[in-house]
Amino acid sequence: MSGFGMGSEGNVTVQRRRCKINKFVQRILKHSMVEGHSVHRVAHRHRTNLVGSSFKATSPNGRFTAGAALISALTFSAIEAVGKNLFAFFGDIQDPHVVHVHFGMSGAWAIHPSATAPPPTPTTRLRLEGSDSKGCQVVVDLSAMTCNIGGLKLYEEKRAKLGEDPLRTDADPMRLWERVTKSKKGIGALIMDQSYFTGPGNIYRAEILLKAGVHPEIRGNELSKDSFDKVWHHTVDLLQRGYTTGSIVTVDESDARPGLRRYIYNSPKCGKCGGKVKSWDIAGRTCYACEVCQPREMVTSEKDGSDEGKEKEKLKKEKNKEDHKPFISHCARDDAATRLERGGAALLTVAEIRKFLKSFHSTTPPKGLKKAALASLLDKLRAPAVDAAGAAREKADAGEAHNVVEHVAELSRDQARCAREKTTPVTPPVKRKAVNVKPEKKKVKRGKLIE
Repeated sequence: MSGFGMGSEGNVTVQRRRCKINKFVQRILKHSMVEGHSVHRVAHRHRTNLVGSSFKATSPNGRFTAGAALISALTFSAIEAVGKNLFAFFGDIQDPHVVHVHFGMSGAWAIHPSATAPPPTPTTRLRLEGSDSKGCQVVVDLSAMTCNIGGLKLYEEKRAKLGEDPLRTDADPMRLWERVTKSKKGIGALIMDQSYFTGPGNIYRAEILLKAGVHPEIRGNELSKDSFDKVWHHTVDLLQRGYTTGSIVTVDESDARPGLRRYIYNSPKCGKCGGKVKSWDIAGRTCYACEVCQPREMVTSEKDGSDEGKEKEKLKKEKNKEDHKPFISHCARDDAATRLERGGAALLTVAEIRKFLKSFHSTTPPKGLKKAALASLLDKLRAPAVDAAGAAREKADAGEAHNVVEHVAELSRDQARCAREKTTPVTPPVKRKAVNVKPEKKKVKRGKLIE
């Protein structure tokens, strides 16, 4: 009997622990995840400031010691973003050491002037020290959930598992469409599946589908080509907007009003029509849909009568809803899009630069411009319009400080705080042990002080 009692008590303890863990996970998921646009901003900043230089590499918290030793003093050759993944190439670009980074919930890869660099934190996996592309002494600190090192094989294996990145020039929406039409998963789940759509997170999912007028539960093999085209269009548009401004602001100018930054994410009412917003769980993440703007189309199959039963099952589930890439050859030359993503316009030919300017930026430069001028123009057009500090200040002005909703992966916490406060970071003072000085006792004689 006592054994049974102990067992029950143990089960209760386990259930309580699981409950605490689930609540902890839910709290984490409510906070910011580094989205694809932010990773591309980090890649652009490092490509502009660090690529071409070599650095002393160390691992302050000891979790990347072997990797730091391999890349120390090697040239930072290239950096490439694919969705939420970052690949940094060190040494010979034909046979490089590749550092794979995934920031997770709150990672950052921040650049500090050496004079004002803060001490490393317990989460600093990699620290680079040396001169940047302008000859300035810098300290570059990386904190990330994932930080691995390998060769081109690591890059190729990781890249092959990722889908189409809407911020990359080599994205192939037709290849994505062919895969989507074969899937029985809902489009809401597919957008979050990085092997299909690479880069969007939960905020983007909600806003993309709202703007496309598509319900998250419409299966891939039910989705019309017209609806898919709308989903892809808004995916590209919103992530490009996020990359340019550094903030996830999805509301169009025609709908703009004070306080409205997103239409339905974490909102009880739709910012577009005022209708109720339903929320429910898909694979551990909260999904949102407007009852008016995103009707759930009931699709039945003529070939399979069992679909009718499935639709009835789906209707029962409605009660639970609440208001609320290709192989890269070592021998063959990389294609133009890959070279542009890794090293910028300088790695392209004049003809390729002109093609990208015309195709992606509707720009036809005058004849006779030299390659350096053309490359500078393309890089400038591809650069974010708002820098990291400006993005942090914009979030603070909108009441979204402290990275509660979205995260600025280009800045450390201190840098983000200083940007919000519009101050310049200073070197932290050296802590010294306090010295207790005992006051000299004054002698008293017959009621008089003797100095």
